[in-house]
Amino acid sequence: MKTEKEKMLAGEMYDPSDAELVNGRLAGHTKAQQFNRADTDEERADIIKEMFGSTGESIHVEPTVRVDYGYNIHVENNFYANFNCVFLDVCPIRIGKNAMFGPGVSLVTPEHPLHPDERNSGLEFGRPISIGDNCWIGANATIIGGVTLGKNVVVAAGSVVTRSFSDNVVLAGAPARVIKTIEI
Repeated sequence: MKTEKEKMLAGEMYDPSDAELVNGRLAGHTKAQQFNRADTDEERADIIKEMFGSTGESIHVEPTVRVDYGYNIHVENNFYANFNCVFLDVCPIRIGKNAMFGPGVSLVTPEHPLHPDERNSGLEFGRPISIGDNCWIGANATIIGGVTLGKNVVVAAGSVVTRSFSDNVVLAGAPARVIKTIEI
C-alpha cells in the first residue's frame, strides 16, 4: 500500500490532508519564511540550498519565494530567480543550468480533478515540470504541471505555458504558442 506522499510523487490522486504531507508543507513554508526574512544574500543562499532538493553551486533567488515543500525543487548551476516567484512542488520541478526567471514567475505542479464530485472530495494530483538549460522565463509567466521545455527556450512575460515545447523557441500568449524560432 502506497503512502499519500508516494502517491503524490507518482502523480496519482492523493490526500493533501495526510499528516506527513501537512508537516512537509509546514516545514517548506517555514523555510520560505526564514528565507524571505533573511538580511543578506549569503543567508538566503544558505537557506535556499537547504530548502531545495538540490542546487548548483551558483544560484541566486530574490525574496519573496513561496513553495509547497521545497524538497521537490532541483536547480542546476547558474540559476537566477527575481522577486516573488512561486514553486508549487507537489511533483518534481527540474530546472537546467543558466536559467533565469523574471519577477512573479509561477511553476504550478498540483492539479485538481475536473469533475466536481471528484474535486470536492479534497483529493488532488500533480504533474512534474522540467525546464532545460539556458531558459529565460519572463515576468509573471506561469508554467503548468506536465510541461517540459527544451533548451534555450524564452517565455514572454505574462504567458501561460500549458504544454511542452522543444528547443530554441520563443513562446508567448495564454495559452503560450511559438512566436519565433531562435537560430543557434
